[in-house]
Amino acid sequence: MSPQPVNRPPRQDRGPQPVHDAVMCVAAPALAVSPEHGQLNGGGLDGFYQGGRRVLARCEVRIAGTLPVPVQGGLVTAGRARFTSVARVPGDTTPDPALTVERLRTAGGTERITVHNTGSRALRIPFEVALATDLAELAAIAAGSAGPDLQPSVCDAGLLWSSEGLRARVTAVPAPESALASAGLLCWELALPAGASRTIELRATLEPAVAGVNGGSAPAVPVPWSAPEIRGGDGRAETLLRAALDDLRALLLRDPEHPLDVHVAAGAPWRLGPAPADALWAARMLLPLGTRLAAGTLRAFARRQDPETGGLPGPLRHAGPHLPPTCSGVEAGLLFVTLLAEARRWGLPERDTEQLLPTVERSLWWLRSVAGEGGYVPDPAPGGPLRCDVQAHAHRAMLHGADLLQAHGRPGAEEWRERAEALRRRFREDFWLDDPAGGSPAAALTPDGRPVPHLGSAAAHLLDTGLVGGCEFAPGLLDKVQTEQLARLLAAPELDSGWGLRTLSAKAPGYNPFGHRGGAVRVHETAVAVAGLAAAGHEREAVALLLGVLDAAGAFGHRLPEMYAGEQREDSRRPAPHPTASRPAAVAAAGAVHMLLALAGIRPDAPERMVAVHPPAASPLGDLDLAGLRVAEEPFALRIGASGTAVIVEAAPGLQLGA
Repeated sequence: MSPQPVNRPPRQDRGPQPVHDAVMCVAAPALAVSPEHGQLNGGGLDGFYQGGRRVLARCEVRIAGTLPVPVQGGLVTAGRARFTSVARVPGDTTPDPALTVERLRTAGGTERITVHNTGSRALRIPFEVALATDLAELAAIAAGSAGPDLQPSVCDAGLLWSSEGLRARVTAVPAPESALASAGLLCWELALPAGASRTIELRATLEPAVAGVNGGSAPAVPVPWSAPEIRGGDGRAETLLRAALDDLRALLLRDPEHPLDVHVAAGAPWRLGPAPADALWAARMLLPLGTRLAAGTLRAFARRQDPETGGLPGPLRHAGPHLPPTCSGVEAGLLFVTLLAEARRWGLPERDTEQLLPTVERSLWWLRSVAGEGGYVPDPAPGGPLRCDVQAHAHRAMLHGADLLQAHGRPGAEEWRERAEALRRRFREDFWLDDPAGGSPAAALTPDGRPVPHLGSAAAHLLDTGLVGGCEFAPGLLDKVQTEQLARLLAAPELDSGWGLRTLSAKAPGYNPFGHRGGAVRVHETAVAVAGLAAAGHEREAVALLLGVLDAAGAFGHRLPEMYAGEQREDSRRPAPHPTASRPAAVAAAGAVHMLLALAGIRPDAPERMVAVHPPAASPLGDLDLAGLRVAEEPFALRIGASGTAVIVEAAPGLQLGA
């Protein structure tokens, strides 16, 4: 017998659902979404979710038949939220509310509702919780096409809904005194002496259970990084670091078939699942906190590599008004090689590196096959545009591939260095567009070789040359003069909004401050620019971008979203949230860590037992103590003075200070 819908008015939510003002608890792959008042009304994205399915859409508390008045709500941690409301009761003779209602919610599907009687007389209060669900998939809800509410049935201590072989169950402790399936109500009569409290706990579950849901029956995912600390200087840095790591912790996922291998989901609510490019970026940016996340991420996605082509899977994603969609699998395939090579420099054990070398060799075989004789990598497939950032990823992968092959006695290292050198020569000639102002890199070349001249934050990837041996960075695609010009362009107001880099210059046709790749600020690419500028010696430009993002973070409670509007900064305004940006987002949270630790300028070479430290000449955040880092699999700490001096406080035994 098919489930019968509840006879309620149809939902009005249609079109993409905004999330910028939602309170979103996340413990991947589970989440809970509500407005700031905490009531789940069943509209929009409201609800508890497990594995991409809405378990509960409505969870509305009523006291004596009325809704309590919300006074405060928000996140406690990335996976927990607290909401407070108050209520007056019949017979009150003063305007002061006699009841306080506190709701403590977790992403995993639990909610503790505590009613406090702060009045001077004993009360007996009818207490109801209205429940409903549609068991809809998140994608359908996001598009505004969720179905009607399902008809529940009464089960032990709660209600039960069934559809498409799934069952959603809500149970209550203590059990309700009555349950009305037709109205979706659980009811209690609360006896509250003066000063007393009563607590009711609700638990929403999906049957059959979704494996790996934090906060449910599955064990929590262990955190695969160290516990870093930033002390002294600007206190906002410590606050941002703490919030970023909390967000990343909420996005941790186990590989279903190999639960010891952990990586991060891309972001909530839209991409709360495996996404190779985002996971690899996040692992790379967290290498100063140890190599465990990198190892688990690399192993998890090595198993997803196509054994015949050597490519990694990845969806198409929007690329702005001037270029067709880009394939994130191309970026992931190139980034895999870089992450393994750099993880080795930070201290990844050789046995882990050797285990993953066959995947690197297949990735290089794939790179050779798609690049062909010309050396450029098209995206998303042969015949697609030649993007400048993709060439930067390819060039870096060639050098990192050579690094890995030579270190392990595999053939081909010299070939890849020669290919990288040839790519550098061609790129500096084909992609650089001269003009009286000093020139700029093209965003891409069309398949027939015509440049696409617009400029955006993707050009920052040209500064990300990658860490190699001897505590050095690899040569880049740009020469010294071109690098200096790019630094000037990134610092100009057309690209630097004052709160981070725009994905498209404000002077370009099609600029839209809310465009995903048409003018919004993406934290990830601003972080790449900060680190790249600092490594290239352009510290003033790097510091300006870092301080801009640090200022913007305050507008988001220091929990940076995936992106926000690229409107020009003014004293009288705050950065505008993007209505559909993920928050938490893996690359934004990891990007925050990456930017802050770029201040230290740590360059390790663990195989050679060396480390170099190159902080900026003047610390923008004052005197700083950085502790809880990892180099060569051992604790690492340093003190950075406001004048740019650096003193290593703790390091692995036998680790030598490089030049």
